[in-house]
Amino acid sequence: MLFDCREITCSPQKGGATLHQGNQAEKKLAITVFSFPPDKGNVGTAAYLNVFASIFSVLNSLKRDGYNVDGLPETSEALIEEVIHDKEAQFSSPNLNIAYKMGVREYQSLTPYAKALEENWGKPPGNLNSDGENLLVYGKQYGNVFIGVQPTFGYEGDPMRLLFSKSASPHHGFAAYYSFVEKIFKADAVLHFGTHGSLEFMPGKQVGMSDVCYPDTLIGNIPNVYYYAANNPSEATIAKRRSYANTISYLTPPAENAGLYKGLKQLSELISSYQSLKDTGRGQQIVSSIISTARQCNLDKDVDLPQEGEEISAKDRDFVVGKVYSKIMEIESRLLPCGLHVIGEPPSAMEAVATLVNIAALDRPEEGISSFPSILAETVGRDIEEIYRSSDKGVLKDVELLRQITEATRGAISAFVERTTNKKGQVVDVADKLSSILGFGVNEPWVQYLSNTKFYRADREKLRTLFAFLGDCLKLVVADNELGSLKQALEGKYVEPGPGGDPIRNPKVLPTGKNIHALDPQSIPTTAAFQSAMVVVDRLLERQKTDNGGEYPETVALVLWGTDNIKTYGESLAQVMWMIGVRPVADTFGRVNRVEPVSLEELGRPRIDVVVNCSGVFRDLFINQMNLLDRGVKMVAELDEPEDQNYVRKHALEQARELGIGVREAATRVFSNASGSYSSNINLAVENSSWNDEKQLQDMYLSRKSFAFDCDAPGVGMTEKRRVFEMALSTADATFQNLDSSEISLTDVSHYFDSDPTNLVQNLRKDGKKPSAYVADTTTANAQVRTLSETVRLDARTKLLNPKWYEGMLATGYEGVREIEKRLTNTVGWSATSGQVDNWVYEEANTTFVRDEEMLKRLMSTNPNSFRKLVQTFLEANGRGYWDTSEENVERLRQLYSEVEDKIEGIDR
Repeated sequence: MLFDCREITCSPQKGGATLHQGNQAEKKLAITVFSFPPDKGNVGTAAYLNVFASIFSVLNSLKRDGYNVDGLPETSEALIEEVIHDKEAQFSSPNLNIAYKMGVREYQSLTPYAKALEENWGKPPGNLNSDGENLLVYGKQYGNVFIGVQPTFGYEGDPMRLLFSKSASPHHGFAAYYSFVEKIFKADAVLHFGTHGSLEFMPGKQVGMSDVCYPDTLIGNIPNVYYYAANNPSEATIAKRRSYANTISYLTPPAENAGLYKGLKQLSELISSYQSLKDTGRGQQIVSSIISTARQCNLDKDVDLPQEGEEISAKDRDFVVGKVYSKIMEIESRLLPCGLHVIGEPPSAMEAVATLVNIAALDRPEEGISSFPSILAETVGRDIEEIYRSSDKGVLKDVELLRQITEATRGAISAFVERTTNKKGQVVDVADKLSSILGFGVNEPWVQYLSNTKFYRADREKLRTLFAFLGDCLKLVVADNELGSLKQALEGKYVEPGPGGDPIRNPKVLPTGKNIHALDPQSIPTTAAFQSAMVVVDRLLERQKTDNGGEYPETVALVLWGTDNIKTYGESLAQVMWMIGVRPVADTFGRVNRVEPVSLEELGRPRIDVVVNCSGVFRDLFINQMNLLDRGVKMVAELDEPEDQNYVRKHALEQARELGIGVREAATRVFSNASGSYSSNINLAVENSSWNDEKQLQDMYLSRKSFAFDCDAPGVGMTEKRRVFEMALSTADATFQNLDSSEISLTDVSHYFDSDPTNLVQNLRKDGKKPSAYVADTTTANAQVRTLSETVRLDARTKLLNPKWYEGMLATGYEGVREIEKRLTNTVGWSATSGQVDNWVYEEANTTFVRDEEMLKRLMSTNPNSFRKLVQTFLEANGRGYWDTSEENVERLRQLYSEVEDKIEGIDR
């Protein structure tokens, strides 16, 4: 084994030495793109990245540096065509371009571990990436650069494999791809393009790979360079640990405010009219219009609206308008990344304004920086937290004050950014510009802007400190080192490391182009994270009490994600601790290695039981914290306290009696996948439409997520304890997840619904009652706890149905259509796991993307494969009973499906 590890350690170094010495024109680079779910419309899948435009940009830059990229087309659109279309096909074929056909004998001689794959996949070539005789490598070669399509896991379309594969090997086609790259194409380096592929999630040990671990055998001796989203340090760490990747961070697209459109815009105008005319005789009439327009916009699901025509007192009018206004402002100010990022194209200064506004919204006491909203609130003698609370309750004057603060913040920061840019909108020599701006009192652009507002007396010194910090942030946001770092890596040189995470919380994530690292896992949760967690948990329990007749939830089932805990320094981890009533204790080096119980007197409420589902990535990165949680739960279960004040103990005693086991074992509450396995696979089933009914999805969750951590059995790893898992889940009154970053929300990725047990809990509960489902949103300074259905509606309004979002996506072309389809598929995922999606979301989406003839033509011509999946998803939502619509709509969708099938197959009717 020692020999194996030495081989592993030395081999990539050997490849790195070749990069260091080689001539650029002779270097061979294998660019690997992903296709997930497997479909021609999905080639080039990566989080927030315009993959083909980025590859085109990278290759042109490498060409200028002397790399051989012979035959590279003139445009990125032509590049897409050459990779995804089989040129030998007579018509527009459903197959990708075949770069190489590998015979079975050749495959077996090049792939020493081929025999080991037969247990799962039978004899080669199998039916994946195969024509029945040969294994097919898809892609296209340009000089010394090969652009290849990484095969997928292979079991996406097979419900039985999804259900039972605790871990499965790669299939023959997957192995053949990497054998081709290393031994036939003879790549000097492989560049995995974007977040993320399947290689690093193949079965094997979590850390310290050996030659029996598939990520190691697949990557072989090739140096692995990996473009990875800067906001995803946890999965980047998996890529580094399990596939030896040198990650290079890329920026997520510049964020913008969601804005208002259609009826929502009309509502905003009506509210403005009400504020200026409410004391005249027209007040009642305008409120009636506001109520009816709010209903048309389906806001009656979020705001308790009076019946139309009902007489309302002047005071109640203000309250109704305040609640609607608060909801409108929540939608308008929500941040969303617009479009997709292109490697080597940093945002312009003005595109960075929304990011700076959100950086400015956070207090940073450790750096002596007050948030812009709090500085402005002080000017009018108020506390910003008090304004947030009051606005959330719908107090009209405070909703309006918060709007004025938000507007003044945006205006002052825009004025500042304008002064640091040239006529082309580029930031020029920020340091000189800043030193000329800072310290000139009245001439400071933010002071000039605020002089025309009610905030003209804002504290100059605090503002100066804040804007000096924002100036530094602006330099980092617009810096560009993504291409430079790639070239360093391809020359075998050092790539500067840097933290991954949310650039709004931690601007040190910028500039991108860094080799991503996470944090010291033993340092979390930090004191600040624990303070934030207490606020969120208290709001969650308050909300549940309000919705549940004043009763506390006895058990909350929740999820811990790796990336979220890195970004927030352990906030969601601390939430679990505060629910059960323990606090973390750090040693003199700041390492958190024990917990202590908080007294019931200090807690002021019962200890809430928890069922903790840790993602596979969290399990890999934070095993010490899982140990800490398990010790904490078992400690609480053994406290001599009344059962009505300690639900952990109450349930552990009940379960111990029923199962005939000890209290400590019955108090097992920290679960995940089996070691080396990831996800519940519900996402794969939904994305590939390979599931029969919701029960099948629930069985997947139970069979893959029921592996427990046990602090009493160190070194044993994850042990299957399905019965304890089911019994613990059956007591859950609420399910809970966290959103911590504006870049990723519930329908942006499939991970969230993949880990949602809402419908499952209902089936496990003896009374069949559906648990409440909540989502904490800490993406802004004003942390919110919403129901899952409220969050899904907010997501739909700000993204899928928002012209600003979908037009931004469509501007990127082929990839943009796929992004729209992905949001709809993930919405169906939420219907399947929670039943919390309103009918109108599907109806409005159909109106936007199918009933609009102009839009329909754009989608079909830009990416017919993804459009077909979009149509199929609408039909599936209807067929599974999630969307009730007219027969006319369904018939039109069936007809469209047939048309787009013909177009893809090249049949002209």
